[in-house]
Amino acid sequence: MCGIVGQLNTDNSPVSRVVLKRMTDSIAHRGPDGEGHWIEENVGIGHRRLAIIDPSPAGHQPMISSDHRYILTYNGEVYNFRELRSELEAQGYEFHSQTDSEVVLSALVAWKEVALLKFNGMFALALWDRKEKTLLLARDRYGIKPLYYFQNDKTFLFGSEQKAIFEQPSFDRKINKKALLEYYTFQTIFTDQTLTQGVCILPAGHFAKLNLFEKTPSLRKTSYWDPRFVEPEKPATEEEYVEELDRLFRQAVQKQLVSDVELGAYLSGGMDSGSITAIASQSFEYLKSFTCGFDLSSASGLEACFDERSTAEALSYAFKTEHYEVVLKAGDMERCLPTLAWHLEEPRVGQSYPNFFAAKLASKFVKVVLSGAGGDELFAGYPWRYFRTMVNEDFEDYIDKYYLYWQRLVSNSDLKNLFSPLEKDVDGVWTRDIFRDVFLTHDQSLDTPEDYINHSLYFETKTFLHGLLVVEDKLSMAHGLENRVPFLDNDLAEFAMKCPVSLKLKNLKEVVRINENATGDKQTQFFEQTQDGKQILREVMNRIIPREVTDAKKQGFSGPDSSWFKGDSIEFVKRKILQKDAKIYSLFDRKTVNDLVDEHLSGKTNRRLLIWSLLNLEAILESEMLGV
Repeated sequence: MCGIVGQLNTDNSPVSRVVLKRMTDSIAHRGPDGEGHWIEENVGIGHRRLAIIDPSPAGHQPMISSDHRYILTYNGEVYNFRELRSELEAQGYEFHSQTDSEVVLSALVAWKEVALLKFNGMFALALWDRKEKTLLLARDRYGIKPLYYFQNDKTFLFGSEQKAIFEQPSFDRKINKKALLEYYTFQTIFTDQTLTQGVCILPAGHFAKLNLFEKTPSLRKTSYWDPRFVEPEKPATEEEYVEELDRLFRQAVQKQLVSDVELGAYLSGGMDSGSITAIASQSFEYLKSFTCGFDLSSASGLEACFDERSTAEALSYAFKTEHYEVVLKAGDMERCLPTLAWHLEEPRVGQSYPNFFAAKLASKFVKVVLSGAGGDELFAGYPWRYFRTMVNEDFEDYIDKYYLYWQRLVSNSDLKNLFSPLEKDVDGVWTRDIFRDVFLTHDQSLDTPEDYINHSLYFETKTFLHGLLVVEDKLSMAHGLENRVPFLDNDLAEFAMKCPVSLKLKNLKEVVRINENATGDKQTQFFEQTQDGKQILREVMNRIIPREVTDAKKQGFSGPDSSWFKGDSIEFVKRKILQKDAKIYSLFDRKTVNDLVDEHLSGKTNRRLLIWSLLNLEAILESEMLGV
């Protein structure tokens, strides 16, 4: 696990070693165990190392092939590297280290882009071919590891984080206002745009090539893998699905325990992290586990139950882990916000400061941690979302319904007022089109409720999960910590995508029969019947962890921010985003912001997600990381 950077000057000017080193220095937190640079005329490649497998100097990067033709800089872990190494050795390749990096380099040399489909793990990489003058960039199937790039008529830059690109002296750090509109609609960015004008993120499951022999070199992106959630034509029995899931889950966790440094696990008190900890603890005596809890003394309503420490402690006792926990108060969010914004670089998904503190805690004891990300997206953990759109007239009707639900921060009516100062800058951007374009390469012939639910699972894997993974990467690597996600193991994920919806959601037929025209509290009826996600996963996990955990209702990892924003942190909110000289008003309409925030402070509407997003953006602008 590391950080990678590079610069290719398409105008043939030499790469500055000083600038290249500044690029790697800017992401030193990603790789505190070493750095490396390779420069040849107009091409420079850099690396920061977090040594996990074979921490000896033999794993130093950038890594050069035995014939000196290829230069690799690589960030990630390929868990099946030993099997791939055996396959390559049978073809005559020799190895001089025990690293997966050397296997990745040889695999790319031997199999070209086909190697990407063979890799089972997480990665972002760059391979320079000195003979063909071609750069290959690639990112893993789900986008667990990020990779950013920028190109103008003189240079091409890439890095694990945007701040590496910012080190280019001529780079103008301006906010991408169209991406800002996208974010304030969906609470994440669906396209390959970022909040920085001109900087893009390579999409998950893609590789890209840049050929310097071309008269006008331009990056060409290609999708090598895309998730496919489908109903099986000839489904097996439920018992067979359960047994296969049990086998694949245990196998996935075991694969990701490979490490030459100490490894631990997050233990939130939920089913996903609890099950991973249970399996991992069988291979380690006193596995270290980590929980982030919250001071709920000033919380109210549903947030009064947001602390999962007691359940986590019970699981720790059952699995004999060496358990550590941190308890957050409202002031912790306020205190960490400038540092958090610097590491995140742009807001994505929800309140991420608990992840920051959880990673900080884990990093004091281990260099690798297992997390439960991906279980909800693969096994239908958010049924109240999918059930809203499982019966439709056609595909466009489905898009209309799901698009309305995914206006998570500001509705279209308020969004127009909010962005009125930027009307000319965002003219012509239709966020419904952005939403629909997620499905461009996906089959749109839909007939049954199961088809629509599978489409929703595809959508959330491509968008919401990607945002979660980017956040988890940034906040773990902020502390030099490698974050692993067993649920996204190739074999386990492929199984999940071909598992029948009826085994994931128990009340499918009952929800279809909810009569929207009936009298009474339809909302309560709806939610009572849509708390049943991940059924097959729950059945398997019953074999591993207590039933009171697997039978519990879904609860996200979030602090009691709704309460804090109108209680303990109310003065902080007012000082940061309601003051007349707040920097967000160079972008947004003041009255609209004040009206929306007042709705929350008065208790009329829960706008905690919007307030968090405004605080995060204000911190970015105050830091002058980006300008308007």
